[in-house]
Amino acid sequence: MPRRSLALTVAAALAAVAAPVLFAGPAAAAPADQIRVATFNASLNRAVQGELVADLSNPDDPQAREVAEVVQRVRPDVLLINEFDYAPAAVDLFRDNYLERGQNGAQPIEYPHAFIAPSNTGVPSGFDLNNNGTVGGPDDALAFGLFPGQYGMLVLSRFPIDTAAVRTFQNFLWKDLPGARLPAGGYYTPEELAVLPLSSKSHWDVPVRVGKRTVHVLASHPTPPTFDGPEDRNGLRNADEIAFWRQYVQPGKAADALYDDKGKRGGLGGGERFVILGDQNSDPLDGDSLPGAAQQILTAHRVIDSAPGSDGAVEAAQLQGGPNLTHRGDPRLDTADFGEPAPGNLRVDYVLPSKPMDVVGSGVFWPVKADPLARLNDASDHHATWVDLRVK
Repeated sequence: MPRRSLALTVAAALAAVAAPVLFAGPAAAAPADQIRVATFNASLNRAVQGELVADLSNPDDPQAREVAEVVQRVRPDVLLINEFDYAPAAVDLFRDNYLERGQNGAQPIEYPHAFIAPSNTGVPSGFDLNNNGTVGGPDDALAFGLFPGQYGMLVLSRFPIDTAAVRTFQNFLWKDLPGARLPAGGYYTPEELAVLPLSSKSHWDVPVRVGKRTVHVLASHPTPPTFDGPEDRNGLRNADEIAFWRQYVQPGKAADALYDDKGKRGGLGGGERFVILGDQNSDPLDGDSLPGAAQQILTAHRVIDSAPGSDGAVEAAQLQGGPNLTHRGDPRLDTADFGEPAPGNLRVDYVLPSKPMDVVGSGVFWPVKADPLARLNDASDHHATWVDLRVK
């Protein structure tokens, strides 16, 4: 018998290139009451469709080995990987050839459950969304991408995923978000707004069963608030992609306006446990995002911000200098090493649990230079960020 079974669910699609894929496996042994939840933008995206599968087909890809070692060192129970191209075949390859093989003395780690689904990146829109006079190319896709699914997402879990209750919001239209901050002056035509989704990748609600409790993993990866013009279309979209989760977890009329890819309306129930996580591409005080964009989730209903940090981030800001010297934010909280030129290092990766769970620890995997594990700092320009939670 196969070690893992594979279940398929079909999401209602505007231009979806494939269906969400859920990898099911044996139930994980329940811990006492504590779990580690992490997000890691691992930069496992590739420039050509199919390249990620080819790279993971053997255990020798240097970057994938470093990413796997970071995961093995952090050892999260539930992990969101940003920038993992939508390629269902790559999921088992990554687990078999990398995570389940010890890397440089680290212990192997197993995730019998996983969720992956299509991304809006690289899906042709049929419109001139960047208004340069031509139609086609990555900047005219529903979200920037060289091919459908580039820069996608993957959730890995030691605990069972309630596959029947997963919700995806790939096709929720930007114009339908209550209070949507669309570019001014009619930058987008009515025809374009009729097909333009809010999510640059997708928004996922992935319920994970931890013992008798359910924890909703709310995963996303908003577009960077740059690479646009004076209309600030990416900055506005980034802020609204973040606003989606604030509305989703806050009971009220705004949540009632949200609809998933199966047509179900409404947000998350008021008493549900959740964790908002992912690379939000927004620092609370520095960088190019709209003022207050990150605060939308930092101050959302029942959210706990444990402010994960690291000594390595402080050291990097001091050594790199440049824009880091004028940042208003605490460098200890930085999660991304963007270096020079601007914007410097920023806090953009978040793991934000909800009450009534308790935070018992948190951190960012950013070793100082004197630490032998500092060799892993170049695995990605982002650093794995985690929070330890008591679920009971």
